[in-house]
Parts: sequence; C-alpha cells; structure tokens
Amino acid sequence: MTAYPAPQHIMETSLKALDLARIQFAFTVSFHIVFPALSIGLASFLAVLEGAWLKTGKQHYKDLFHFWSKIFAVAFGMGVVSGVVMAYEFGTNWSGFSSFAGPVTGPLLAYEVMTAFFLEAGFLGIMLFGWHRVSARAHFGATLMVAVGTLISTFWILASNSWMQTPQGFEIADGRVVPVSWWAIIFNPSFPYRLAHMAIAAFIVAGLVVAGTGAWHLLRGRRDPAVKTMFSMAMWLLLILAPVQAFVGDLHGLNTREHQPAKLAAIEGIWDTEKGGTALNLFGIPDMEAETTRYALKIPRLGSLILTHSWDGEIRGLKSFPKEDRPNSLIVFWSFRVMAGLGMLTIAFAAIGAWLRKRGRLFDSRPFARAMVWMAPTGFLSLLAGWVTTEAGRQPWVVYGVMRTAQAVSPLHEQQVEVTLLVLVLAYTLVFGTGIYYLLKLMRTGPAHPDGHDTARHKRQQQTARRPMSAADDTIEAV
Repeated sequence: MTAYPAPQHIMETSLKALDLARIQFAFTVSFHIVFPALSIGLASFLAVLEGAWLKTGKQHYKDLFHFWSKIFAVAFGMGVVSGVVMAYEFGTNWSGFSSFAGPVTGPLLAYEVMTAFFLEAGFLGIMLFGWHRVSARAHFGATLMVAVGTLISTFWILASNSWMQTPQGFEIADGRVVPVSWWAIIFNPSFPYRLAHMAIAAFIVAGLVVAGTGAWHLLRGRRDPAVKTMFSMAMWLLLILAPVQAFVGDLHGLNTREHQPAKLAAIEGIWDTEKGGTALNLFGIPDMEAETTRYALKIPRLGSLILTHSWDGEIRGLKSFPKEDRPNSLIVFWSFRVMAGLGMLTIAFAAIGAWLRKRGRLFDSRPFARAMVWMAPTGFLSLLAGWVTTEAGRQPWVVYGVMRTAQAVSPLHEQQVEVTLLVLVLAYTLVFGTGIYYLLKLMRTGPAHPDGHDTARHKRQQQTARRPMSAADDTIEAV
C-alpha cells in the first residue's frame, strides 16, 4: 500500500496547530456522538412501545411512548446541530484530508444524507406530531421508518470511518483517492465488527438511561405499570445485549490484531514480542519514552488466550514498529480498560437484576435502584472511551497506512485554532449544557400518572403539536 506524499505547506504546519486541531475535533465529535447514540437506541425503543400498545391496547405503553418521544426529539435535535459543526471542520481544519480522501468519504456521507437523514426527517414529523391525524397503523409505520433510518445512518457513518481504519478498494492518482470497488470500500475488513459494536453500544446506552430513569421513579415510590414496565424492559435488554457486546468486542479484537497490530499492541501495553505465549497486562502505566509498561500487573499467557484464542499465540510488540508509527499507548491502554471495565460492570448489574427478578424483588430493592441510577451515564462514558481507543489507536494515521494525520491538517496558524476552540467550548457548554439539563429535567417528570393527578399534562401529550419544539411541551422552569 502506497502512502500519500505530503504537500510542502502541510509539512510546514506547526505541531501545536495540529494538536489543537485534533483536540477541537475530538471535543466536537465527543459532544456529537452521545446524542445520536441515545437517539438510535430510543428510536427502536419507541417502535417496540408503540407496537406493544397496538397489540395489547394497554395505555401505559402509549404513555411511555409519549414520554420517551419528547426525550428522543430533544436528543435528535441536538445530534443534528452538533453534527453540522463537524462538517465545517472538515473544510476549515482538515482540508488535506478532504482533498485526498473526499472521493470516498464524500459519497459515503452523501448516501447517509440521501437515505437515512431524508428517511428520518420525512417520517419524524408524523411520529412526533401525527397523532389523531393519521391512522394508528400509519403512525406505527412512521415510527418504524424513523428507527430504521437511525440504523441506516449508523451503517453509512461506520462504513466511512471503518474505511479510514482498514482502507481498501481504491487507487491513488494525482494525489487523491480514486474509488475502484465501492463494495470493497463499504464492506472493508473492520466494517462488520465495528457496525455491530456501535449499534449494540447505542442500544446499551439507551437501555442504561431508561433503566436509570425507571430506577429514579421507583426510589420515589412510583409502582405504576409505566414505571415498572420501562425498568423491566431496560433490564431485559441489558441482560441480553451486554454479554453479546462482549462477544462482538472479542471478534473485533481479533480483527484488529490482523489489520491494525500496532493499535492492539498499544491497547495492551505490549512492547516486546513474546515467544511461546504473551502475558496480559491488567494494569500498568505505559511509558512511550522508556518503551516499557511500568508497574505492570501481568497474568502469564492470558494475553495469548484472549487475543489469539490459543495458549501460545504470538502478539507483536510495539518495538517491532517504527517509533513514528506507534499510537500513544498510555491513552489507549486506559481508555480501553475504562470501556471494558464499565462493560463488565453492566453485565454484572444485569445479572443481579435477573436474580432479583427471579426472587420477585426487582422493583423493591432500593440499593439496586440507587445503583442503576448511578449506572445511567456509564453507557456514555463507555461509548466515549471506546471511540477514544479506536481513534487514538489509529494514530499517527488518518487513513491507516496511507495518509498521516499531519498530512491531513489545513495550513493553519495555532492562534486561529485556539480562538475557534475557545468559541466552540463556550458555545457548546452553553447550548448543549442547557440541552442536557433539560433532558434530565424531562426524565425527572416521568410518564403520565394513571391516577390522573397530572391530567392536564397527560391531555397535552395526546394532542398534536403545531411546531417541532412543541414535541417537548414542558418548560425548563416547569419540570
């Protein structure tokens, strides 16, 4: 594979400007990813709730739909707004990447807009505002289309990002990528694993939020069908999907070993290629200068068993790669362990929930409910840690093995990036901080009470809104 030759003006870009541009993109994409992840999971949850209501006619399913559709609407809106900023950054901060890889990434993102976004936008209005204006089955169809649209969006975004991780199906001509096989580009070696990993992660993120919200209301004495149903459904989802996610993650690790061995070595803090079996570093502090993992707690041969599924499998150490091609092991070593640790914690709490359910105490254990309230944000933390592992582990490449990140950055002065980074931090803190606060306040209100003491709000939920922001009809002060 031939690496892309760097233009002179890119080579002269200051390292600090490059670092600031990376920090800016990491900041904006971190804010962005949490909202689509929640939207993807909630869209499918809403489809299940409406389907259950149509099948059983039970009012609490419809009440849950109205409650969670407001939260979905706010999260969806913030996801769209935060994603627009990233599109501009490709032009302002990463013009080298856009010029080089645009013939591949541009069409993939265009496909996402033409299929997923148009599908979501077209049916979102019916889903949120179409009650009493279309038939129940037509409304359910719209909800299904929104859910499908979020998954199609995931497909195209992951196809683009996975191609950057394991690129194939292209040639380089006149200093830019030329697509040769779109099938090979889309279904590149890491795509199936990364798509499954991200989709399941989104469902787990939403499941933890729903479980935490249900636990919050259980702690406040609510035992009505709506609260118990959403808590029960979320715990079932976590019980099934959390172990599946661990299995998919294992397959993803095997794929990474084959196609991105330097990333795997950095994740595990392995410096020397050990013959006859590799130890697993449970904990430690990788030192990039000294080329060692300090204070490492090792378990002999366990690395081979987990990473190669054999007792004496060999893992290439970081020293076998040139220094300029090594990811920062300190970052990915710990980000991976945060992701994996929170994943194992989720599996443990899902198992405890199953045990409590079997004993008939799922809705009555206050310590467990308090624990699930604290677990609610861990899905987001695990998601962000996973993306840090993926993206930082790809460095120093923006297109793995083809184009370096330093070649992708625009010819910027560090002061330009400092100013825009400061503006973005202030704007994001104000806008999305307020949005997150509002989401939390909405979750505190809970679904409509069956005893009728919030009849006015329940009646508003059954009415058709006249404008998009009316989908969330409670003010910040009122909730």
